[in-house]
Amino acid sequence: MLAARDWPHWRGPSATGIALASPLPSSWSATDNVAWQAQLEGAGVSSPIVSGNRVFVTSQTGDGRRRAGNHPTLTQGGDPKLAGELTLQRRARTDVAFIVEAFDRTSGKRLWIHETKPEGDLPPVHDKHNLASASPVSDGERVYAWFGTGQIVALDVTGKPVWSKHLGKEYGAFDIQWGHSSSPVLFEDSIILLCYHSPASYIVALDKRTGAVKWKIDKPAGQESYSSPIVVRGPGGNELIVNSATGVESFDPATGKSLWNYPEVNRFPIPVSMVDNGILYLSRGYRSSPFMAIRLGGRGDITNTHVAWRVPTGGPYVSSLVHYQGVLYMSTDNGILSAFDAGNGQRLWQERVGGTFSASPIAGDGKIFFVSEGGETIVIKAGRAFEVISRNKLDGHFVASPAASAGRVFLRADDRIIAVGR
Repeated sequence: MLAARDWPHWRGPSATGIALASPLPSSWSATDNVAWQAQLEGAGVSSPIVSGNRVFVTSQTGDGRRRAGNHPTLTQGGDPKLAGELTLQRRARTDVAFIVEAFDRTSGKRLWIHETKPEGDLPPVHDKHNLASASPVSDGERVYAWFGTGQIVALDVTGKPVWSKHLGKEYGAFDIQWGHSSSPVLFEDSIILLCYHSPASYIVALDKRTGAVKWKIDKPAGQESYSSPIVVRGPGGNELIVNSATGVESFDPATGKSLWNYPEVNRFPIPVSMVDNGILYLSRGYRSSPFMAIRLGGRGDITNTHVAWRVPTGGPYVSSLVHYQGVLYMSTDNGILSAFDAGNGQRLWQERVGGTFSASPIAGDGKIFFVSEGGETIVIKAGRAFEVISRNKLDGHFVASPAASAGRVFLRADDRIIAVGR
């Protein structure tokens, strides 16, 4: 059973990136206001989650396979290293294994560790991540961890295996240009997995108690997505929202039936949508992405009926938006923070702060938290004017989005997790 203080999904308790009401830390450093930090068994860029008194995080040991050819960076017109953009900082262990670890939320003590050995060929990935890019999710009784081979494991909160499944073996190898990164989402008694890859594209819902298939919807081969689905409440019922290379689409999460679509081609759909008061806010992804607001509840092609507003350029390549108290906040890959009026998409402010941002911002306690790859978290005051509260530097490479729970912010570097706030 989930508790009010939990952060059970990488976008928080309501998949919005917003922490429930509690004081959150404003400033910290390597020597001040850090409750604990813990070394991970492996490395990765998945976000930590919090359920009860446990923090769960996934990682991978060993290097796996690097995709051949040039690996583009987010940094343009400069040295990526100077902006803090690095390759994944791996651990020394050489054998490849997929890791789930649980830590005590209060003390940081490791409670247990579970290893899954990869089966079959390892899909190649980008230099900045590995096959532990999908974040885990928890319903308070179990934690579900999914890896880039298609292997998913369900563990109880004590680390005991409940079931496992290998979608790569059952439906075809996971093959997408820069490696799988979509995270699972829970809906009632189902865990829903988005598998939009080059050889085969599908969405599948598994029984969260047994792993049995409840429904599976096939899409045309080559329909790709690096994004994660979310389930939200619309005026006509629940909707499963997917950002993909062909547009934005809504499905009935109970059956997989398509409800509406917004057709718009996008080469690298990465960001995840969020919903507030019946409005979906979304950046599509890729360089200088369009971003928009869509009213839920449509049917069929909603281009001319349910798009509240759309800005054609300027959105984040990788990170998702966060909507907080009527304002949309975003961090672009080139070190610019921006805020927009959520009602009409008009820009309120834009400031260059430096760094490279892959992590999605989170909000709470009247603050917005932006984590750069170089380890600096910029905390700004929520509002229609730009006001920096603090800039907080930690050593390490930070691609994962933060979590917040019961007065603490949990930051994940490639190879360790840090709990900020006493």
